[in-house]
Amino acid sequence: VEARAAVPAADAPAAVGDRAAIEKIVREYLVANPEVMVEVQAALETKQEEKQRVAQQATISSAKDEIFNASYDGIGGNPNGSVTVVEFFDYNCGYCKRAFPDMEALSTEDKDLRVVYKEFPILGPDSQKAHLVSMAFRTLMPEKWDQFHHTLMTSADRNSEDSAVKVALDLGADEAALRKEMENPAIAAAFNTTYELANKLAITGTPSYVVGKEVIFGALGKAVLVEKVALARACTEATC
Repeated sequence: VEARAAVPAADAPAAVGDRAAIEKIVREYLVANPEVMVEVQAALETKQEEKQRVAQQATISSAKDEIFNASYDGIGGNPNGSVTVVEFFDYNCGYCKRAFPDMEALSTEDKDLRVVYKEFPILGPDSQKAHLVSMAFRTLMPEKWDQFHHTLMTSADRNSEDSAVKVALDLGADEAALRKEMENPAIAAAFNTTYELANKLAITGTPSYVVGKEVIFGALGKAVLVEKVALARACTEATC
């Protein structure tokens, strides 16, 4: 019978002394070469970003109608445009207000661009109430919602239920009808759907955008949005 040397199991733990020696060597190496940790961190972030991007694209594909064609969202630009920019915004978001002129210029200059304004109140009770008024007003007077939206987005003050109601009344809304519509449970359901979408898309702040198959975080300026729109317009299932 052939004698064979005993082979330790692959998962057998290293001897305590060996482990301590290995840990000492690794520690000394990392102390002497700290840039390795920077490389490791960068690699980890890249891996996490790619994982997030894949998950976002899966959500954009599976929830396409909820993202781009929800009946309760505001529509700007060309309603039949070939490319859509979806903006998640809050009426009290300073960055959203600063980015608003970019969105207006973008939809004015690009006649083939459709804009979806997805109401995403995340900055406290005032925001929630202002968006509640917005949703109710759009149901009652959709033809004047653009003016309502423009007024709130260009306001230097904090928007609230009172300020939003005042804008709605100035634009001709009936207060009794407006307040009745504000109680419509469909509005709360719409907000819940938007919050769920934002969670799946890893959107935690405003403004955030969906353009084509990409999620863009932050007010990055008109030039970046123009570039993303061009990429989305050139994208096909075979190339993207």
